Amino acid sequence: MSVDANTRLVETFFEVMWNTWDDAVMREILHRDIDFRGSIGLHVIGHDAFAGYMQTIRNAFSDFHNTIEEIVATEDRAVARLTYTGTHVGKLFEHEATGRRIEYAGVAMFTLADGKITKVWVLGDRLALVEQIRD
Repeated sequence: MSVDANTRLVETFFEVMWNTWDDAVMREILHRDIDFRGSIGLHVIGHDAFAGYMQTIRNAFSDFHNTIEEIVATEDRAVARLTYTGTHVGKLFEHEATGRRIEYAGVAMFTLADGKITKVWVLGDRLALVEQIRD
């Protein structure tokens, strides 16, 4: 795929699927055997497991938002630099909801093939996140 098409695919991943919680687009943009490693330490494979991961994040931060700061793409890879924000409304790790606003930085690395995302590895600043939700 072209660099522009891959950039749009990554934008859709964050701006449509995550920022609006539209998991209907998941089957359109993610390979059925998506291999996803999230910044909260979970590794999931497949649409159903990925949907469960999204629900875990949504339960903890119902207004979770990804701001794309930068995307660098090639014909089969992309990297996005991001800022994550939200309100801590549900348990994450061992931390009960605090109602606090959170903001932390991260990077997501993508492998793409045949118009779909096949792998994602998200490296978020987990320490910054935990420091903000710790009692």
